[in-house]
Amino acid sequence: IYAGPHDSFVPKSFVNDSRGSLHELAVLGFIVVQCDGMGTSNRSKAFHDVAWKNLKDGGFPDRIAWIKEAAKKYDYMDITRVGIFGNSAGGQSSLGALLFHPDFYKVAVSSSGCHDNRMDKMWWNEQWMGYPIGPEYAESSNVDNADKLQGKLLLILGELDDNVDPSSTMQVINQLVKANKNFDFLMVPGMKHSLGGDYGEHKRRDFFVKHLLGVDPPEWTWKTNVTVPKP
Repeated sequence: IYAGPHDSFVPKSFVNDSRGSLHELAVLGFIVVQCDGMGTSNRSKAFHDVAWKNLKDGGFPDRIAWIKEAAKKYDYMDITRVGIFGNSAGGQSSLGALLFHPDFYKVAVSSSGCHDNRMDKMWWNEQWMGYPIGPEYAESSNVDNADKLQGKLLLILGELDDNVDPSSTMQVINQLVKANKNFDFLMVPGMKHSLGGDYGEHKRRDFFVKHLLGVDPPEWTWKTNVTVPKP
């Protein structure tokens, strides 16, 4: 997921490597879905205005409805095991899926999330959440709602994130610990604002394989800069 009122995000033409190596998740056996639900840009003002002071919405009603309808057509879709991942604003939304829609989403991997719109960039958040700060900020906050966590959660954070303050994720962790919630956390040393690089990609796939496919992932090993002998 990457949602929000600042744009629309689903590719409009074929790409062989979309956000977060989606085709590689498909190769592992997952059905991968991207949607632009209500609240995103480039449609009517009424469609766009859904996100106003309501960033936690993330188009989830549309996403959930689409997947449910698709499952009626394709009976091999198991919508009792739905996972979600995202980075930055998508990191906020992916955790929000478990906090606000735990009846549908069961597993989430959240990277570099801006989990509370009161402490992220003013120029971005105040455009869509308004000023002065009102109760809608707390309503959309993953920090204030962390005690609602259900399902399996992996948080990924780059140590040197210079886009979204790393303390945003640390505040979520603080509240999860206080609420005695189970979760996993990966800090990537030296990493800036990202999905976690190759290692984060590896851990995200393993997390989904374990908690959605019910398979303990093998010990993956690989080498870089390998010279392949010529035949």
